[in-house]
Amino acid sequence: MFWARSAALLTLLPVLAAAQRNARPVPPELPTPWIQPPGDPLEHAAAGFAKILCSALFITGRDLKSAAEEDGYFVSAPEERRQVTDTVVDRASQTVKVKLPNGVWRSAHRFGDQGCVTLPRGKDSVEFRPARITSALADPARTPWPMGDVVSPGPLPSEINAAKLAAAVDSAFSPREGLTAAFVVVYKGRLIAERYQPGLDFTTRLPGWSMGKSVTATMMGRLINEKVYDLWQNAPVDEWQKSGDVRKGIRIADIFRMSSGLRFPAPQDPDFDRKKGYPDHLYVYTGAIDAHQYVITRPPQWPPNTVGRYRNTDPLTLAYLVKKAAGARKADYLSFPQQLLFDKIGVSRMTLEVDPFGNFQGQGYELAPGRDWARIAMLYAQDGVWNGERLLPSGFVDFVRTPAPAWDTPRYGGMFWLNRTKTFPVPEDAFYMSGVGGQTTLIIPTHDLVVVRLGHYKGASAGGRALARALTLLMEAIPQVRPAWQPPASAR
Repeated sequence: MFWARSAALLTLLPVLAAAQRNARPVPPELPTPWIQPPGDPLEHAAAGFAKILCSALFITGRDLKSAAEEDGYFVSAPEERRQVTDTVVDRASQTVKVKLPNGVWRSAHRFGDQGCVTLPRGKDSVEFRPARITSALADPARTPWPMGDVVSPGPLPSEINAAKLAAAVDSAFSPREGLTAAFVVVYKGRLIAERYQPGLDFTTRLPGWSMGKSVTATMMGRLINEKVYDLWQNAPVDEWQKSGDVRKGIRIADIFRMSSGLRFPAPQDPDFDRKKGYPDHLYVYTGAIDAHQYVITRPPQWPPNTVGRYRNTDPLTLAYLVKKAAGARKADYLSFPQQLLFDKIGVSRMTLEVDPFGNFQGQGYELAPGRDWARIAMLYAQDGVWNGERLLPSGFVDFVRTPAPAWDTPRYGGMFWLNRTKTFPVPEDAFYMSGVGGQTTLIIPTHDLVVVRLGHYKGASAGGRALARALTLLMEAIPQVRPAWQPPASAR
């Protein structure tokens, strides 16, 4: 049943699937084995289902029926969910438990600001001390946009076609089967349009899935700007430093580009053998393990910067380096992202979820309102500068939007997807955060635009078509304000 789900998954991920079709020969693999993750795939799916329900109920605020039908197929498909014989929701403790036919229960529990955590089988606690996240931000309800949520009324800029802008917003929510939950448009730093699914608003935390990879990259960008790391240095992972270890040559830039070469099978790999077992790419979500330690101990499959593959090992390795930096500073790790990045740009409602060992799962377990996703994108639209302060190093934005040289097509940069192959009906120099189930945050430099579209997983296909229509109208509504950017002829 798991493998049927994987095939169905790819039909919902045309961008991802196309990006993994190699047009050139793949170099020979290194002689290292793949040891498949332990455990029962159905049990892993049940654990993932419990976590999806927990986050939907206690963070987003959805009802059980809608969440079970519409959210998070990536870690637990409908056919797997149908095998769950019982679901118990304890609202007092904010816990969700699901039961399988063999009598096994899997559960997830919300631990305050750390969000919902998938618990190991038979356990009701975690291996870290939950803590309240501290922030220096003023009350967003009393603070002007973009540092807060007070949006000044006023007419649109005269160059904007108001009728087509309104039509674009309407198109993003049509048809209803697209299950669009949020649509936000920012022009030259100004919030010019937004709409939400009935029952939701600009404070509602929605899952971004793999858009979290770009958030982790932005935290690393902050640390590079502060000279903690250098983009081109070999990654300081202790486990990789033995003499003769191929991993010793993995640069931080290679990790950004999903080109580390680590052996970490994923369902979307064109050569993944479905008969061999459960993929690592999903296991870090559902295995209730120390995800950081798991990824940095994976063996090399190829030399670094020779093959580009979309795999969760690389963003989790970046997340490991963020944690290492926090430890070196003796900083409060659970509040570190807020203080390092979010306080700087007005992000006040992002929940970064963790594994049972307290590690941020920056590969895709995070929830935030549309406005907070827009703020992160605005930092890139402004070349890493916010209110006159450089937060990301000079040249970093160009790095993340330059095609990764180890990929066979120019679809991927540095933890951001690229529009070089015209995935969206916007200029080719656009780049974007992307999450499974139709989560998209686009930076369109030619038009000084940021566009956020969030939605429920079941509507991904129809929602994608709705977004394309909305973007076409936006391009007609808003004029081009600067020439297109071209990447360098060659990349390191």
